[in-house]
Amino acid sequence: MTILKNKIRMTSVKVRELLQSRNGDQMTGWLIVVLVVVVVGAVFMTLYQDSITTIWNSIVTKITGLLS
Repeated sequence: MTILKNKIRMTSVKVRELLQSRNGDQMTGWLIVVLVVVVVGAVFMTLYQDSITTIWNSIVTKITGLLS
């Protein structure tokens, strides 16, 4: 029974140290940055989809013309 109590006590100490650790703040910051980049990219792609498609098609046409 003492061994089980010690394991529970050590687990609670490790969990407490993990919750008080500041290393997670950097990961949260990076996740927020990635989320913002994805959202801005999605909005950009939605708003300028026609222009991007036109530019892409002209590039493909020029490359195809050069290879022919």
